[in-house]
Amino acid sequence: MPVSLGLGLPQMKRYDLGRDVADVARAAEETGYDSLWVFERVLFPENTAQGLYGVPGMPWPDRYRGIADPLITLTLAAAATDRALLGTSVLVAPLHIPFQLARSLASLDAASGGRVVAGFGTGWSLDEYAAAAVAPFEKRGAVLDELLDVCAAVWGPDPVAYEGELTTITPSEVGPKPVRPIPVYLAAGGPRAIRRLVERADGWMPVAMGARQLAEQWQRIQDLAAEHGRDRPLRARVRANVIYSAKPVEDRDRAAFHGNVAQIVDDLAAHAATGVPEFLLDLQATTRDAAELTDLAAEVYGTARAAGI
Repeated sequence: MPVSLGLGLPQMKRYDLGRDVADVARAAEETGYDSLWVFERVLFPENTAQGLYGVPGMPWPDRYRGIADPLITLTLAAAATDRALLGTSVLVAPLHIPFQLARSLASLDAASGGRVVAGFGTGWSLDEYAAAAVAPFEKRGAVLDELLDVCAAVWGPDPVAYEGELTTITPSEVGPKPVRPIPVYLAAGGPRAIRRLVERADGWMPVAMGARQLAEQWQRIQDLAAEHGRDRPLRARVRANVIYSAKPVEDRDRAAFHGNVAQIVDDLAAHAATGVPEFLLDLQATTRDAAELTDLAAEVYGTARAAGI
């Protein structure tokens, strides 16, 4: 059975937010993509002691300059499409007030006919935390836990009531409600985060890490779920940040989906062989405009399906 394929929407500075998001979303749905995705970066620090992903000295890539708001981008895509799921990969939970984020996602799900998938993580940028977080970086796990609690309450039946460290909801009617339970995916790597994933989420959302490493980590997560007596399915969707090249790349990092279309599809096949059924391909970093992004997305999709992926 073919894997589910999703496409990252154009959020980067080179794209026209008002025009390109709808055009790419519509074209992707017509091509056959099952889902459309956004990510979150709220600023680009010009000077910082903290490098990319928290690695000292690693520079932030220019593609992170001027990233469009993820929920506004998804709303534009929702208005232009009818079928594709609308996902976040991922929202940095502590950069949002839990109650407001829960309501926004519920409203988007109601408006789109039940198509939202909520991917959450805790992030890594101290500069983003300094500018926007609702709690210190050291409390990021606790904030994510409270967000999950608040989402469950707000998306559930009225009256909604909740008392937490950041949120107090007196018994209230809170609407609109989602059309159906919104699936929640978590970007989890460490032991505590994986336990949270197994106990609280519908699915796991890792970044492509190489087929062997993905297979090993996915098996560990499934084993832990069995040990904890989880009785409902645990899904997984891999995010592949594609580095496209028109020509084949000789010395490349297979974990990064780096190369021409044939090489990208080969990497997709290797990752799909692990048994993970859902993939998100973000192609926008190495295309020059929306037309090129649309054409590349169609070529990758067609090549993958022709290969039986």
